[in-house]
Amino acid sequence: MTNQETITKLNEALNTLIKAYEELQNENTLLEEKIDNLNKDKKELEVKVTSLEDKNRNLEDNVNELNDSTEKQNNNINSMLGKIENLLGSKKNPNKYEKDNNKFDSREKGTFIKEEDNSKNSSLDQILEEEIDNTSANFRESSSNSENKIDLNRMASLLNGFNN
Repeated sequence: MTNQETITKLNEALNTLIKAYEELQNENTLLEEKIDNLNKDKKELEVKVTSLEDKNRNLEDNVNELNDSTEKQNNNINSMLGKIENLLGSKKNPNKYEKDNNKFDSREKGTFIKEEDNSKNSSLDQILEEEIDNTSANFRESSSNSENKIDLNRMASLLNGFNN
C-alpha cells in the first residue's frame, strides 16, 4: 500500500468515527433531555403524593372526629334514654312493657299497640296514663331537689313527642 492509499483509508476511518461520535452525542443529548423531563415529572409526582398524603391525614382526622362525635352523641342519647326510662319508672316495673311485643303507634296519640293482640289497647292506655302521672309526680319531687333539677317544660315537650 502506498502512503496515499493509507491516508485515504485512515481519512475514511476517521470520518466514520466522527459520524459515530456525533450520533452518540445526539443520542446522549436526547437521553439527558429525557432524564431531565423524567426528573421534573418525578418532582411533580412527589408534590402530588405529599398533597394526597396531607389530604388523607385530614380525612382521617375528620373521620376520627366524626367517630368521636357519633360516639358522644350515642352516649348522650343512651344517657337520655336511661334518664327517661328512670323517669317513666322502668326500673321499678321492668316487665311492665315488653319491647319486642309492643310498639308505639304514631297515628293514635299516646297509645301502645301489642302486635299480637290489639284488644289490650285500653289497658295499655291506662298504663301509659299511670306512667305519665308517675312522671309528673317524679317531676314535682325532682324539682324540689336542687341537684337533680329538671326543666319541666322540656320534659313535657318530650312526653308530648311520645304522644304524637
